[in-house]
Amino acid sequence: MEPRISIVTLGVSDVSRAIRFYRDGLGWPMSSVGDGQVAFFQLGGAVLALYPRAALADDAKLEDKPGSPFNGFTIAHNVAERTQVDSTIDEAVRAGARLLKPAEDAFWGGRSGYFADPDGHAWEVAWNPQFPFDERGALILPE
Repeated sequence: MEPRISIVTLGVSDVSRAIRFYRDGLGWPMSSVGDGQVAFFQLGGAVLALYPRAALADDAKLEDKPGSPFNGFTIAHNVAERTQVDSTIDEAVRAGARLLKPAEDAFWGGRSGYFADPDGHAWEVAWNPQFPFDERGALILPE
């Protein structure tokens, strides 16, 4: 597994309000990718994503209730090839991670799955054909 954080996804209670804060309030440029339910912001070499909190917990197969291990965000490790999603998750599990969601083809056209590190932090491993890498290995979002 390459040492890379591609996306930090915040589980938010109101996506529109969060977009107004980051785009309008802070002036961060928002990518055209997204359908109103998710928003992406290029932050130098990484990406910030905003997604409904309950949907994010559901996608990672975690419960979102007081006392649960879900802390309202996930970290993504994107890979360059579809087949690397499965092998990267397998590598993490062999290293001691707990499988949260096996790799599967996603409704948005890519492939992803989740594992939890030994402290329970949720990592998504994803391949997204819309997000290529630059020469440094950082994601490039469409404008």
